[in-house]
Amino acid sequence: MTTTATTVQAAVQVFPFHHADTGTWSYVVADPASRQAAIIDPVLDFDAKSAHITHVSAQKLLDCVNEHGFQVRWLLETHAHADHLTAAQWLAAQLPDAMVAIGQGIREVQRTFAPVFELNPETAAGHFDCLFSDDDEFTLGAVRASAIPVPGHTRDSLAYLIGDALFTGDSLFMPDAGTARCDFPGGDAAMLYRSIERLYQLPDSTRIFVCHDYGPGGRPVACETTIGEQKRSNTHVRDGVSEAEFVALREARDATLATPALIIPALQVNLRAGVLPSPSSNGIRYLRMPLDQF
Repeated sequence: MTTTATTVQAAVQVFPFHHADTGTWSYVVADPASRQAAIIDPVLDFDAKSAHITHVSAQKLLDCVNEHGFQVRWLLETHAHADHLTAAQWLAAQLPDAMVAIGQGIREVQRTFAPVFELNPETAAGHFDCLFSDDDEFTLGAVRASAIPVPGHTRDSLAYLIGDALFTGDSLFMPDAGTARCDFPGGDAAMLYRSIERLYQLPDSTRIFVCHDYGPGGRPVACETTIGEQKRSNTHVRDGVSEAEFVALREARDATLATPALIIPALQVNLRAGVLPSPSSNGIRYLRMPLDQF
């Protein structure tokens, strides 16, 4: 974890935080002029063996916000993650001016998993304060931002362009790690290739901040790269790699991947914007374990 700020076009500050247990990067992003900020992809600490939830990682984000005197306007999800539980609702309770947002594609993902978890999609969608339509624009103080659809990994995947900082979610990893899997329901490798091609239309100097890194080859974990570097050296999608080549590579790799360890608890929480199940009559909250569904 680091709390050193990276300045983007001398306008946007980016503070990255690494969650080692899930390989997830979360971010505090701020306009230093207005001190308005967003938090992107916050993580709850969830111990699968004990089903115990803590807020150590989310508290670090909150500490950063408080230390710098930021006013958080947005709690942004790049998609409904399958590998960690979001801390969006816990943070929203601490940050009353913040809105929890995700792409409108979440409705399709909710409909897909509604039968598995006996989920009411309309009720679930209502837990989000904002569902971004494709290319919706918003602001962070004086900084313009947009929600760029990048379906392929999932149907609800978004990248957020805030100033000159692009938060890619699971569409792009660091160049030596390539791209995210596309074998979840609604995933599509060809669609992901086209989404990435769209991102590659941004200026080469655009800074990219990834959502996951696992330190392939034993290198230290990293979170920041550029559009130009991705186009030159991304191991899956770089200049000269065709859509057909990428699809073949991605589908072959996906066939070897295991189901994410936290997919069952993560989906139950993340499809509902981080709202935990209501307590039962004994005062205990329960997550369900559907058999033979994953």
